[in-house]
Amino acid sequence: MPSNVEITIPTATLTGDHTTYNITIRLPLRSLVVQKRYSEFASFHDELVHKVDAQPPVPLPGKSWFYNTNSNEKLREERRQGLEKYLQAINNAEDQRWRNTSIWRSFLNLPSQATAGENTSSARLHKAVTGPGALGSAPITDPVLWLDCHREMKSHLHDARLHLTRRDQATTPQKQHESSAHAKSSLAKAGTMITALEDGLKNPGGGADNWAGSGLGEGEIRRRKDLLTTAKKEKDGLENLHNAMVQKSKLDTAVASIQDKDKLVNSTKPRLGSGRVLGKETDKTRELDNQGVLQLQKQTMEAQDKSVNDLLKIVSRQKELGIAINNELEVQNELLTLADEDVTRLQGKIDVGNKRVGKIS
Repeated sequence: MPSNVEITIPTATLTGDHTTYNITIRLPLRSLVVQKRYSEFASFHDELVHKVDAQPPVPLPGKSWFYNTNSNEKLREERRQGLEKYLQAINNAEDQRWRNTSIWRSFLNLPSQATAGENTSSARLHKAVTGPGALGSAPITDPVLWLDCHREMKSHLHDARLHLTRRDQATTPQKQHESSAHAKSSLAKAGTMITALEDGLKNPGGGADNWAGSGLGEGEIRRRKDLLTTAKKEKDGLENLHNAMVQKSKLDTAVASIQDKDKLVNSTKPRLGSGRVLGKETDKTRELDNQGVLQLQKQTMEAQDKSVNDLLKIVSRQKELGIAINNELEVQNELLTLADEDVTRLQGKIDVGNKRVGKIS
């Protein structure tokens, strides 16, 4: 039966010294865009024919030996249309042999069994997260499931940030505690999934569904490692923010408790009617004997010591918040550095392309 996935190639983009074809894929519940070069199409076609032992319904557009798509806009458009018909013929064919291969799914970054609907993919992801040998003990080595788990992990990080925002806006201790518990749970799930994803990238060993048989290039694997690095920094920043909020809540509770105790002591202080008048009296000492005055002095000194301790705790809390803010700034700086490196690498490719164009002209 035909697939319920819609595939088109609406545009082709000149990138450096080669042409990139933008494949738009519309699934029942979401859409995605995959960029591929013609050489990747050719490798994919060879692997698919070797796997199925049959030619697809429509042949792959041939390679031109005298013209290239960089300088010939007409050839570029013809090849875009031919590649679109090639993918659509496989996607809409009654024969499912080509679509049921891992080669097809990996090339288009489709969830496993996407042609059977999103429910199957969701069930597969749920099994990987909660089933026997779940994420805590087994690395994710399936390249398609890896992307699904990465999206799920990003969703947990988003939920954690949302709960921390609600905790900051909560007006009662109970709501603060509930939001804090939800945020901690989401961060724990995200941490477990990050570990499984990271272990999957470290363990590219055999198997048709592993990296070795997925057709993923070094650039794609490096991109996934960068995604993990960014996610880990985001998780660490959220954990630092959560810890700072918890410490602030504890300090506020301690200060409130001290104030309540001081009010209770002052309200139950014994009054002695000795009528003693010695030197310059105050309202607090006028009705106290010598022992009472000494006790009052001790209480005053203890209250001053507590005030100093409270001030020290407040200063420590401000220091922790400052450290958390600094850590977040470091994360943002590192992200900017990664973006700058990508821009530099892209600029290098553009320079190489310009040199080659100069030689041709």
